[in-house]
Amino acid sequence: MLTYDDIKNLNWKKSKNMIPAIAQHYISGEILMFGYMNQSACMHTFKNKLFTLYSRKKKRLWVKGETSKNFLYVKKLITDCDRDVILVQVKPAGNTCHLNRFSCFKSSQPIYSFLLKLENIIKLRKKNITYKSYVNNLFSSGKHRIAQKVGEESIEVIIAFLEKNSVDVVNESSDLLFHLLILLQYLDIDFQLIIKNLKCRSNK
Repeated sequence: MLTYDDIKNLNWKKSKNMIPAIAQHYISGEILMFGYMNQSACMHTFKNKLFTLYSRKKKRLWVKGETSKNFLYVKKLITDCDRDVILVQVKPAGNTCHLNRFSCFKSSQPIYSFLLKLENIIKLRKKNITYKSYVNNLFSSGKHRIAQKVGEESIEVIIAFLEKNSVDVVNESSDLLFHLLILLQYLDIDFQLIIKNLKCRSNK
């Protein structure tokens, strides 16, 4: 994480006081948008934890989301080895692109980011108890029904595996993962914690 002194010591002279800034989803790694920061924009981003650029068109600081409310909440600021580019890891409040897309880069989406979107849909279904959906019905049925579904899907994966049916293994594994996400959200456990746990284990 960049400090106040780190920001002052960035290579501002090389870029004529305008440094490229890349906004990246802090979990999935997806590139969301790109712009330029002067020192004031960088300090504003650092202090207020909101992704802020310098608008060369408006000739002023521009906080991403100031109109749409789709803010990019800053988790971490990182610079490259030459100290002339900033990577800003953010948590988006909504779609980043003005075309109502998650990212300004249409083809940048990593596979993992789809799981995040699916997880967010499950979270919304859990909160909105009046919305009638399969996921909502599972949450309403309680933990025993959710556990039963995870168990059923696990058995179906095993059966498909033993029968060496690759197509069914893919389909049943998809069902299992979907229901596992529901089980995790029942306990308010985000999938990123599973990823972090696996990373910790791999380093042992």
